[in-house]
Amino acid sequence: MFLKKYVNLAEVIESNLINVFMKKLLFVVMIVGIALTSCSKKQEKSGEETGENPFFSEWTTPFGVPPFDKIKVEHYKPAFDKGLEEHKKEIEVITNNEEKPGFENTILALDSAGELLSKVSGVFFNLAESDGLPGMDEIKEEYEPVLTKHNDEIYMNEKLFARVKAVYDERSGLGLGAEENRLIEKYYKNFVRGGTSLSPEDKAKVMKINEEIVVLTNKFGKNLLAENNRFQLVITDRKDLSGLPESSINAAAEFAEKEGKEGWIFTLHKPSWIPFMQFADNRVLREKMYKAYINRGNNNDDLDNKVILEKIVSLRTQKANIMGYKTWADFIISDNMAKTPAAANALIDQVAKATIPYAKQEASELQKIMNKAGENFKPEGWDWWYYTEKLRKERYNLDEESVRPYFSLESTQQGLFLLCNKLWGLQFEKLTNLPVYHEEVMTYEVKDRDGSHLGIMYFDFFPRATKRGGAWMENIRPEYFKDGMRSAPVIVNVCNFTRPVGDTPSLLSIDEAETMFHEFGHALHGLLTQCKYRSTSGTNVPSDFVELPSQIMENWVLEPQMLKLYAKHYQTGEIIPDSLIAKIQAARAFNQGFVTMELIAASALDMDWHMLTDTVRHEAVAFETAAMKKLGLIKEIAPRYSSWYFNHIFGSDPGYSAGYYAYTWSAVLDADAYQAFVETGDIFNPEVAAGFRKFVLEKGDSDDPAILYREFRSKDATPDAYLKRKGFVRKPVF
Repeated sequence: MFLKKYVNLAEVIESNLINVFMKKLLFVVMIVGIALTSCSKKQEKSGEETGENPFFSEWTTPFGVPPFDKIKVEHYKPAFDKGLEEHKKEIEVITNNEEKPGFENTILALDSAGELLSKVSGVFFNLAESDGLPGMDEIKEEYEPVLTKHNDEIYMNEKLFARVKAVYDERSGLGLGAEENRLIEKYYKNFVRGGTSLSPEDKAKVMKINEEIVVLTNKFGKNLLAENNRFQLVITDRKDLSGLPESSINAAAEFAEKEGKEGWIFTLHKPSWIPFMQFADNRVLREKMYKAYINRGNNNDDLDNKVILEKIVSLRTQKANIMGYKTWADFIISDNMAKTPAAANALIDQVAKATIPYAKQEASELQKIMNKAGENFKPEGWDWWYYTEKLRKERYNLDEESVRPYFSLESTQQGLFLLCNKLWGLQFEKLTNLPVYHEEVMTYEVKDRDGSHLGIMYFDFFPRATKRGGAWMENIRPEYFKDGMRSAPVIVNVCNFTRPVGDTPSLLSIDEAETMFHEFGHALHGLLTQCKYRSTSGTNVPSDFVELPSQIMENWVLEPQMLKLYAKHYQTGEIIPDSLIAKIQAARAFNQGFVTMELIAASALDMDWHMLTDTVRHEAVAFETAAMKKLGLIKEIAPRYSSWYFNHIFGSDPGYSAGYYAYTWSAVLDADAYQAFVETGDIFNPEVAAGFRKFVLEKGDSDDPAILYREFRSKDATPDAYLKRKGFVRKPVF
């Protein structure tokens, strides 16, 4: 869960897309080719030593990481101001250069400009999402429109575009390599898509629309974070805890004590919400928790998001029309692998048709187990998790709580490191000498097989009030080459996993374990990339390709051979027994109708919003109801994200708007790519791993992703392996 929101300044994902592939930073900063400053080897006095603004000095910290311990909220505004001023001057120099336009004096100059602005943006926008301190929201609200306007002024600069176009028109005769040509094409498209060819009147309209959208998307995300933190289910009667595991009860008691309240507190954060929905016997309270979750942003109060998203959709449609596109989906997807909304919708329809029969069968099975228990009502959304867990226990003698002791955060992380070592020879050295932005953050140096430095990783695993929900990867500094030397990346994985409670360490669910592997797949894309330029580096790829490196990593999590290497009981150190592995394997396709349907429903909802051709505001509840009816979604299942809390598409611009289908598109790729390992009989096959690294992980956006995938797999991907993995090749029985 890319996203989860950001993936190299673009989502991850929820357990899950992005996070992602920072979307806002991608839109207003990285698209301009703004770079993070390279790690300086000069040992001059640093800002933290002189008391100056740390952004105005070379960072002499180990590996040139940000001096988080020295950076204060008051440093951001002057750093943004100076960064904007410097970048504007650099753009003026490029624009007014009297030399003939060439790759170095135009394209590379654009890609290399704005070091200070990118330096502050790389820190600020990361921390605004993962550890937003008081005052940062106000800075974000003030500077996002400023950065958007700055971005527009660059990409609507006709004189600058003339230089870019001159290089673009002559590119075939310049004797450049594939990556250089790709970079030229990216900048040319960025100017065209940025509105440089529009009339002065239309440019003014687009700039106003862009500014309005940034304000609205920021408000949407801010409301959602407040909704997540506002709701608390306070329980004071112990009988209302019936069915809940001790780990969940203890966590709720610890949180209540922290809040200064009696009893137990459950929240909408996933580590609290999911166990409650799975195990709480009190149906009335399950309904309360469920409705609180699915109605975030839909309570007709000060945090309501419906009018906000309706305005966003209308503005996006207006912009697409001005840019010459029929819909926002046409505008966005034209730059993705899918190329057209028709191709994206074809995949959504194919998967939906394959999934709906299984979702209906699962609903029927839940009804049977409810009838067996003497329940005389039809299953509702707040019953699905609860009775699914009972059915899993009955059918496979398996429940989440029996698995968690073997998935401590520490052992799961070590399993992830071991997998990366087996596949690519990577080495991980824990560091304790790096400044961090929060005491819970862990840091590692990542080295290649030969011991050479690849990059620095920050891991931020647990939820807090200052962090948005979901999971994602972000770049603090991207990889690129400068003066022939590789500038090593600095990357962070941010998650919201189950916290340690008392003497019990963080024990992950299977979903959380898969999320850890998923997000590190994005990190690998940023760590292993060997691109020359910032804009082609790492995860700067189309959104329907960015999830391939992350989603393929999930395939190993539950493989028996892999489980034997890392799944160890947190108390005894016992390797997970064969009997439990067998149960896990038997249940791998269990409940996939539900899991797939809620994802596809969100994808369809996203496409329906962004295929509107009119700019009339559509009432959100009625629109979503009609969209889900058209899809054939059964009433027991809600889309993974309803419109009013669909942060992927309405909490950033452009984010995953008209692009949430990318998770499924990439899933087709990852299932097919994993088959390359399976077909050899060795899921750790070093030759296949080397090919995946060479053609996917190292290449970034240095070439067309369809070409890169074919070079790795020697063929195009088909949905066959994906549907087989889901268990949708068998015939559902009612």
